[in-house]
Amino acid sequence: MKAAPVMAALAERNSVSQILVHTGQHYDENMSNVFFGQLGLPQPDLDLGVGSGTHARQTASIMMRMEEVLMDDRPDLLLVYGDVNSTVAAALTCAKLLIPIGHVEAGLRSFDRGMPEEVNRLITDQLSDLLFTPSRDGDENLLREGIAKEKIHFVGNVMIDTLVRLRKAALEDVVRNQLEEKHTFLADVLRDRYGLVTLHRPSNVDDPDTLSKITGTLQLISEGLPIVFAVHPRTRRRLADMNMENSHPGLFLIDPVGYLEFLFLQHNAAVVITDSGGIQEETTFLHVPCLTVRENTERPVTVDVGTNTVVGLDFGRLRREVDKILRGDAKKGEIPPLWDGKAGERIAAIITARG
Repeated sequence: MKAAPVMAALAERNSVSQILVHTGQHYDENMSNVFFGQLGLPQPDLDLGVGSGTHARQTASIMMRMEEVLMDDRPDLLLVYGDVNSTVAAALTCAKLLIPIGHVEAGLRSFDRGMPEEVNRLITDQLSDLLFTPSRDGDENLLREGIAKEKIHFVGNVMIDTLVRLRKAALEDVVRNQLEEKHTFLADVLRDRYGLVTLHRPSNVDDPDTLSKITGTLQLISEGLPIVFAVHPRTRRRLADMNMENSHPGLFLIDPVGYLEFLFLQHNAAVVITDSGGIQEETTFLHVPCLTVRENTERPVTVDVGTNTVVGLDFGRLRREVDKILRGDAKKGEIPPLWDGKAGERIAAIITARG
C-alpha cells in the first residue's frame, strides 16, 4: 500500500528506473501476493524469499541477501517503507555500503522501545538521507533527535494515496459479492451494522492470558453487535494453540482478505477494533470510529485529529467505547493535512529534483 503510489509516480519520470525487491518477510498468500494484483504493483524484480524467523535471524538473513543485490547493482537511492524488519535490515546494509537511503513514513514514534517496530524506526531514521514524513509530529520527532532539517520532507500519507485511488473500486457490488461467496455466513452480517477486528501484535496475541481476555471481550461485544474478525496467520496459530478457534455466536472469524475486500469491510463498519497502525490511519480518513487495543500509538495524529481512541488493555473501557459509538456518540474526526492522495507525487518530485 505504501510502495505502490511512489512507484507509480516515479514511473512517470523518464529519468528514473526502478528495481523492486521483495524480501519475502510477508510470505503468506493472503498477506502478500494478492496485494500485488489488487494494487497494480509490478511483480518484484527480485524475491529474497526470507520467510519467518526470530527478529535477529530474519534481519540478518535480509541483510546478507540484500548485500548481494546491492553489490551487483548499486542504486543511486534505496527507498524503504514503514517499520518492519525488512526496513531496518535494508537500511543497515545500505549504510555500510554508502548507498543513500530514503525512508517513506519517517518520524513516527510510540516512545515505547518494547515494540520492535520502534527500534526499527529509530535506527532507520538515523541512517536515512531523505526522510518523508506523513504528519507534522514526525518532523518534530526527527528534529528533536538531531536529524538535519534539510533531510526532512513533510509529504503526507502514502497509505491514503492508495485508499483514494482504490476506494471506488472497493465499494463496488462485486467486492461485496466476493466476500459473501467466500464467507457465506457473512451475507446477512454485511448488510447490517457490524464491527471489524484485526489483531496481530505479539503483545496482544502471544500471551495466552491477554488473548483470552481480548477474545472474551469480543464475545461479549458480539452479543449486541456482530463482529467480523479478520484473523492474521499469527493470531490464528495462537487461537488454535488455545483451542479457541471456534466462532462464538455473533463473532465471525475469517481468514485475511485482499486490500479491496478489507477496505470494503472498513468503510462499512460501525467500529473498527485493531492494533494495526495503518488501520488507525485508514479509519481516520474514512471517518470510521477506531478503537486501538494498545497502550500507545506511533500515529498520534489519528487521535488528536482523527477518529482513533487508544483504549490500551482496559477491556471494560473497550466495551464502554463500543457502547458509546452504538449510541451515536462516536468521536468526530477530521482528515489530517496532506492526506490528499498526492504524497507519492511529492516524494517522486523530491527524488528527481535531487538528481
